[in-house]
Amino acid sequence: MTSQAPLHRDEDPVFEWALPGLHLKFDHRDDRPVRLVRLATAPEAPSAAAPWAIIDVITAGVEHRASNDQGLLYSSAGQRLRYAGHESDETELRIRQRAPEFGVEVLSVFRVAGPGLQIRHTVRNVADRSLVLLSVSSALVAVPADGAHDLLWGESEWRAEGRWRQRPLSELLPDIDPAMHGGQHPRGLFSLTSHGSWSTGSFLPTGVLAAETVPSIAWQVETSASWHWEVAQTGSTVTVGVHGATDRHHQFAARLAPGEEFTSVPAGLCVADGGRDAAFAALTGYRRAIREVRPVDARLPVVYNDYMNTLMGEPSTEKLLPLIESAAEAGAEYFCIDAGWYATPGSAWWVGAGEWLEAPERFTGGLLSVIDAIRANGMRPGLWLEPEAVGVESAMAERLPEEAFFQRFGERVIVAGNFQLDLRHPAARAHLDETVDRLVDELGLEFIKLDYNRNIGAGTEVDADAPGAGLLGHTRAFRDWLLGVQARHPGVLFENCGSGALRMDYNLLSVAHLQSTSDQEDFRKYAPIAAAAPASVLPEQAGNWAYPAASMGLEETAFAMTAGVMGRLYLSGFLNELSAEQSDLVREAIALHKDWRHRIARSHPVWPLGLPGWGDEVIALQLDTGSESLLALWSRGEAAEVALPGLRGRDLKQAYPVALPEWTIRTDGETPVVELPAGPAARIFTVQR
Repeated sequence: MTSQAPLHRDEDPVFEWALPGLHLKFDHRDDRPVRLVRLATAPEAPSAAAPWAIIDVITAGVEHRASNDQGLLYSSAGQRLRYAGHESDETELRIRQRAPEFGVEVLSVFRVAGPGLQIRHTVRNVADRSLVLLSVSSALVAVPADGAHDLLWGESEWRAEGRWRQRPLSELLPDIDPAMHGGQHPRGLFSLTSHGSWSTGSFLPTGVLAAETVPSIAWQVETSASWHWEVAQTGSTVTVGVHGATDRHHQFAARLAPGEEFTSVPAGLCVADGGRDAAFAALTGYRRAIREVRPVDARLPVVYNDYMNTLMGEPSTEKLLPLIESAAEAGAEYFCIDAGWYATPGSAWWVGAGEWLEAPERFTGGLLSVIDAIRANGMRPGLWLEPEAVGVESAMAERLPEEAFFQRFGERVIVAGNFQLDLRHPAARAHLDETVDRLVDELGLEFIKLDYNRNIGAGTEVDADAPGAGLLGHTRAFRDWLLGVQARHPGVLFENCGSGALRMDYNLLSVAHLQSTSDQEDFRKYAPIAAAAPASVLPEQAGNWAYPAASMGLEETAFAMTAGVMGRLYLSGFLNELSAEQSDLVREAIALHKDWRHRIARSHPVWPLGLPGWGDEVIALQLDTGSESLLALWSRGEAAEVALPGLRGRDLKQAYPVALPEWTIRTDGETPVVELPAGPAARIFTVQR
């Protein structure tokens, strides 16, 4: 429905929208914008929300904001919006507002997705002159400033993804005593902002306001371009503003001619009766609801990839054949040949990328002979691809038109020997369509790993009012391209990757099948990454590397495999060099994962010891299906005893590895207490109610 479609106008200043698991109430009195005044899990449940406007819009050419602070709240145009109608059904609520003096009309769409809401706002220029947008909020919600909430946020880094923090809001937003200062609100805030084209390069686009005594809320920004979210003290409330790209933070602007529209990036919003784990459980259900699940991924197959701690971008027939045989023997169902398959041995394989033709020097008998060997061993073949990158030495750098590449100041953007394709341009899209169609048709590929290894910066100025708008347009076009590829090749699995997990967002994860969670090469450091991953990505999409090595002892081998079991097992390593005892541990882990993978796809994460710290010596992750759970414990330090009060009265049984000593479990009252040896060591337990 466009913003011009007629909507019902309700003269009652308050209206409700009640659904199973959600209850919302809005206020649209004539002297203020439409406000969300209630957000709860049921009509009789307590509300998480305090009254606040549902959108802010900042435009150029007028006073940007009605308040003197550092945030994006109180925009002049947003404050002047007034109710113009609404309608709802069992899946969507649509609310229209207008600010005629600013030439702005907004259609806000709240779509039910599992236990949460997906929110979008479409801004339409209803003036007779052009309108320049500088930011449009994706979601706004306020909670009472009662001191009950902790704020949770995630920091990220190449090979150190998903480092979560939890702090009381009262520590982050100091009380400046507004009454003593004429009632003025504080001008500070707590905010996170992405930088450039790695949507999760520094921070995660997800946040939680968790409380035990009142409902919690959780949110995520769903874009592969730039984003920003902020939490601000606003009098008697604390307000969360969730945004895509903005002028202030990302060099974004969108000029709308009369009648033109701009739609904000989606935001997910969840409410939960309970604390941190309840909020993340709601987010997990929401993420499942917005995924476009395809039959090809229904089996959740185990993939072997030759890169991590193995060939590292230097594949060849001679190196691959023993890996193919040993991966099949271990139980892998797909085999992916990673980077370097197109590059002359010994060359810098990234600067020549872009044409995507095999390097004949690498493959005795050709790449197809290796693909045939994968199939002969009962597995399905896959290849690595970095579709948006064109190396400066690639023939495609000259064949494609200038406008098919990102540009700043009239010059192509170059990062680490690569240009960036702009998928808004038909020549760029046609090149990638031809590439994927050719590889699938000629090689019979059934798996493609889509990587993205460079932060290209603010964006592109080609056919864009500002670089941030160009980046947003490209990422939307890239998602559309991926959907088109999947429609043409419904039997192919697509992995999303970005130097590990530096572009891990639900703009792409709503359509990709799995996500690489890191490029971390130290199996001991992978434990906190794997344990924290379900806070950001669904467990069944969390491609956790499991890369055993002959140099490991048996306890270390089990430790390395545990990360894979507790997500979407992504196998690597020189399996052909392992001892018989190590191989048994690998096969046992894969068998356990296969037994549990469809239950993992129904589970939600629980952290019995809290979200893991990067240096924690004991780490725990529970994947809970309700009646039963899978619990992993990693030991990385001295021997310790760990009490698990959240599992009070539960029955714990060691499920992996059966060939190594069982860890002692005793009870303190009804609370399980596990005795952990010195690490590195890990165990997986089944937990029964």
